[in-house]
Amino acid sequence: MISITTKSPYAVQALAELGRSGDGPVPIGELARRREIPVQFLEQLFATLRRAGILRSQRGVKGGYTFARPPGQISVLEVVELLEGPFGRDAAGIFGDAAAAAREVLAQTTIADVVEREARAAGAPMYYI
Repeated sequence: MISITTKSPYAVQALAELGRSGDGPVPIGELARRREIPVQFLEQLFATLRRAGILRSQRGVKGGYTFARPPGQISVLEVVELLEGPFGRDAAGIFGDAAAAAREVLAQTTIADVVEREARAAGAPMYYI
């Protein structure tokens, strides 16, 4: 099946926002507000990503979400398959070729790449230490 619902784009957008937010925990409500994503929907997506070991959550006043692994080690394909299931594995013929090409792009693109791409598109300078 070659299908992506709104789950994956929303999750990738929120993860990119989390990547832009620095090292400390970021409240899910803040991420949802910044990217105009329904909070309850994002909570469901982040719960799945937390159980999979992509995110870490912290409760309390200074609580929120942080990455459990560096954003440069999390592929967009991993996020898509966690939320949607296997992507394009059963596709055949021309659809199999299209799925393989899409899988390759998604596998080679990390959350860190998405953050950088968004920053370039916004015209913001990127600083590397």
